[in-house]
Amino acid sequence: MAKINLLPWRAALRKERQTRFYITIGLAVVATIAVWGVVHLYFEQLISHQNARNQFLQGQIALLDKKIKEINELEKEKERLLARMRAIERLQANRPLIVRLFDELVKSLPDGVSLTQVSQKGTVITIDGIAQSNARVSSFMRNLEQSPWLATPELDIIQTTDQQGTRISKFTLRFNQVYPQADEKGKGDTASSS
Repeated sequence: MAKINLLPWRAALRKERQTRFYITIGLAVVATIAVWGVVHLYFEQLISHQNARNQFLQGQIALLDKKIKEINELEKEKERLLARMRAIERLQANRPLIVRLFDELVKSLPDGVSLTQVSQKGTVITIDGIAQSNARVSSFMRNLEQSPWLATPELDIIQTTDQQGTRISKFTLRFNQVYPQADEKGKGDTASSS
């Protein structure tokens, strides 16, 4: 019994355990590398997919920016056209007003009064004229007040001078041109409300 040597058996067992240990470690390292490789490939694929989506979205955003720019240019063009249309409509609406103004001036002008100059700024009309007397200028102002198209006559200057043995009055008169349609609508609204 004393001559039985158990050392080679134990050494062989130890060597076998070491071999299994190294194989296990090797398999674990290979498995870890394989798992890391699969995970890395998966995330690389996700990143490349997301980059492709981002590029697609950036392309779509660029297209939308172009369309927005075109829409803004069309809006500006539309505003310019609308402004032109409004200007044309205003001109069309105001076209008969000058005729109406001269018609009302002729109707309001009494005998013995003549006009030398008529000027207009906005709705304010300034008249220079000559009258045979101050009473005729007063009559002209009353006639202007009675007109539905003319309002608030104000006498700026009146000068009486003698010309060739005749007394004449030079005057400057201002009044406003009004639109009676607006006044009539306002009167109709008040009448209907009462």
